[in-house]
Amino acid sequence: MRTLTRSVLLAATTTALVAATTSAYAVSPARVGRDAPARPGATAHDWRVTPTGTTERFRGLAPVSRDVAWVSGTNGTVLRTTDGGRTWRNVSPQGLGTGTLQFRDIEAFDARHAVVLSIGEGTDSRILVTDDGGASWTETFRNTEPAAFYDCMAFSSPRRGLAMSDPVDGRFRLVQTSDGGRSWSQVDPPGMPEAKPGEFGFAASGTCLSAGVGGRTYLVSGGVDPARVFTSTDHGRTWTVADSPVAGGASAGIFSVSFRDARRGVIVGGDFAAPTGAVDNAAWTADGGRTWTKSTTNPSGYRSGSAWVPRTARTVLAVGPTGSDVSTDGGRSWSTFDTGSFDSVECTADGACWASGEQGRVGVLTR
Repeated sequence: MRTLTRSVLLAATTTALVAATTSAYAVSPARVGRDAPARPGATAHDWRVTPTGTTERFRGLAPVSRDVAWVSGTNGTVLRTTDGGRTWRNVSPQGLGTGTLQFRDIEAFDARHAVVLSIGEGTDSRILVTDDGGASWTETFRNTEPAAFYDCMAFSSPRRGLAMSDPVDGRFRLVQTSDGGRSWSQVDPPGMPEAKPGEFGFAASGTCLSAGVGGRTYLVSGGVDPARVFTSTDHGRTWTVADSPVAGGASAGIFSVSFRDARRGVIVGGDFAAPTGAVDNAAWTADGGRTWTKSTTNPSGYRSGSAWVPRTARTVLAVGPTGSDVSTDGGRSWSTFDTGSFDSVECTADGACWASGEQGRVGVLTR
């Protein structure tokens, strides 16, 4: 079932690109403070779509600031902008045999240093690093374990990071770096709880593995019901695991995890084979992930990416192929504000939020 599910996910294409014009999201007058618009009924959230000049699908997204962002995707493609998305430069690796690979995750720390992950069975799972803005790339990791399939990366600092594979020998496999992705070593497997039969991660947005504050790292799964959340407080050396209210299955589970601080987090997902399904596809925690409560109003379809909006107390975004949703109460309830297709969403310390997806679509949040 794992191989079938992976083949479906790799080949899956969802709804075609919708017009860049987006609908408005009106916050109730009861909302106050920095999570609300200036006046009742005002447009609170919108996407300003930036032209990338390509139709590749960008599931990998790494914004650094309002000006600098990187995206990665199909056919070994990597783009970079340094002017807020007005122009994009193709900085894809050349001469390394990556032209047919899918770069599902990218992590960037400035306009020059980025780490990109390609996904797939066996040696298709690779990691490359650039220190010169994509002018040149170096392959620093190539998977040699036939059973492994790497899904996501997460960095807690420009030097320290983890990459996650589906279970090997009954446990999710992790490799770690302490030099910015230039070298990798396997994390000691006994620190990871055993996976359930059929359990795996989803390589949909680069956020099935997420770094939090104080050495915390979060890993989310699907393939089993209920979907589960793994938590580490020591940079991935040891883990605990909790059931979630998100429904799992052969093509369903948690696709994205995002924490605002050590206590407050959200998970989103659903069933990628039923992209408009909106049942048991989101949950929130206020105790660091020990327990999870399902949202009272769900996102309006399968959602593959999530991110907390900076400089707000409780605002979270979720995106997927059928639209974008916002929660202004920390994930307890959600409202749709856009019906265009995105796969990934990330926000930056200076307050910018970016999204990326199919048909070369990249957007910047306006609010």
